[in-house]
Amino acid sequence: MKLLLVEDHRIVREGLRRILTDAFPEASFGEAANATEALAAVEADPWDLVILDISLPSRNGLEVLKDLQRTHPGLPVLMMTMHAEDQYALRSLRAGASGYITKGSGSDQFVAAVTKILAGGKFVSPTLAEHLATVLATDTGRPPHEALSDRELQVLQLLASGLTVKEIGFQLNLSDKTISTYRTRVLEKLQLRTAAQLMRYAIGADLVD
Repeated sequence: MKLLLVEDHRIVREGLRRILTDAFPEASFGEAANATEALAAVEADPWDLVILDISLPSRNGLEVLKDLQRTHPGLPVLMMTMHAEDQYALRSLRAGASGYITKGSGSDQFVAAVTKILAGGKFVSPTLAEHLATVLATDTGRPPHEALSDRELQVLQLLASGLTVKEIGFQLNLSDKTISTYRTRVLEKLQLRTAAQLMRYAIGADLVD
């Protein structure tokens, strides 16, 4: 069994590896700290499961997931995030993820997710399953931020967390001009005009951790 851990924080990778080694003593592991390393690792070797963090530098995990679905359809991917379940879960599952789990989950739930996906199943928590059922039943009433691209949503969250355009550009390895363009698109799509309105929207939509 081969598991690829894609997470930019080494200490988190080490923690995940320990948890999975205890649960799956026969497993072997690979590690990647960013999108480039992750895609190279998948090209170089076959994997039974990719455990993919959403918040990666430069290119986020959702972009990596979509690349993997194009180049290696059928490769199981468990998305992992520090964000609340309802922020990226539906996007991840629609993009082809086999499961979605938050970093606040316990080790037992993490092992259960990996076990279920390796057995050919899909994993979401009971709370997330209930939320998704509600969203899908009322899909016509989707909130405005659902119309944002993955990168636009990411920029919205970073702006709402108080980061400047320059700080966001540094974090995402993008130019200030590019971030400003994303900010303009976000304001237009949400029909907002000011940073204060954007902040209020993000808080009201529970997009800020």
